[in-house]
Amino acid sequence: MGKVLITARSVAGNPQGVTILKAAGHQIFARAGERPWGEEEMLRLIGGMDAAIVGLDRVSARVLAAGAPALKIVARNGAGYSNVDVKAARELRIAVTLAPGANSISVAELVLGLMLSLARHIPALNAGVHQGDWGRALGHELQGKVLGVIGTGHVGGEVIKRGHAFGMSIVAFDIKPQPELSGQYGVRYVELDEMFRLADFLTLHAPATRETNGLINPRTLSLMKKTACLINAARGELIDETALYQALKAGALAGFAADTLIEEPPPSDHPLLSLPNVVLTPHCGGYTQEAVSRASIIAAQEVVRVLAGQAPLYALS
Repeated sequence: MGKVLITARSVAGNPQGVTILKAAGHQIFARAGERPWGEEEMLRLIGGMDAAIVGLDRVSARVLAAGAPALKIVARNGAGYSNVDVKAARELRIAVTLAPGANSISVAELVLGLMLSLARHIPALNAGVHQGDWGRALGHELQGKVLGVIGTGHVGGEVIKRGHAFGMSIVAFDIKPQPELSGQYGVRYVELDEMFRLADFLTLHAPATRETNGLINPRTLSLMKKTACLINAARGELIDETALYQALKAGALAGFAADTLIEEPPPSDHPLLSLPNVVLTPHCGGYTQEAVSRASIIAAQEVVRVLAGQAPLYALS
């Protein structure tokens, strides 16, 4: 029997993953908070645990060292891993696993919702009606517009399918192009600078790495159309938020919508919160009943495998 720490709120509250762990004889320690735990909080929780299922909680080298040697696996309930020190985990022989594809549909659907919100001014119009205002704002159709997709993995691929259904022309960039997307949905892979110039709606689906952090910066923003909109449902670190704010305020970019920022939640004086052409959601892209169930099951199964001495299916280290 192993001790399994669960700090991911969605997993802690989902019976399917918990049932899998209990059926395998493991003891559950659900310690989810109202927000992701920081390093000091994780240090207090990790001691003596054989496994941890985490969300966006800070799993630093110090946290991993505090969990070793008992800790055998850190299972993420999503596809991102920038909050986990993978190098330290590898050195300590702690498996780090993901739940690839579990929330792809949910995130992709939110991306389309954010695109429509920008194109049709839905949040502002809704707020106006609630305040007794019946004024209209002239919007745009998605049909015929150019959708740029950076990162065509699980989520990016689902966004492409939906953009194609809306009649959009799709250009994409990925270090590993997917030929089937070109064949089925007419995706044209281009270099990054060309994508910035072509896209009417540009959506980000890349991991946060040394190479991708600050991908949206003064230079790349200057390449975009003034009528273009940017959507980020990946990682806040991909964007230079100061440069983005300046571009939006100056009218060099038409709109921005995001499910993630560098600091979450943002401070009340965050510059982007002051702009009317910005739509933000609280990192909820994968927070649907369906995605939560899929991620919980995958994470729990990975823990069961590793604690039984088997190799995980979706390991990073």
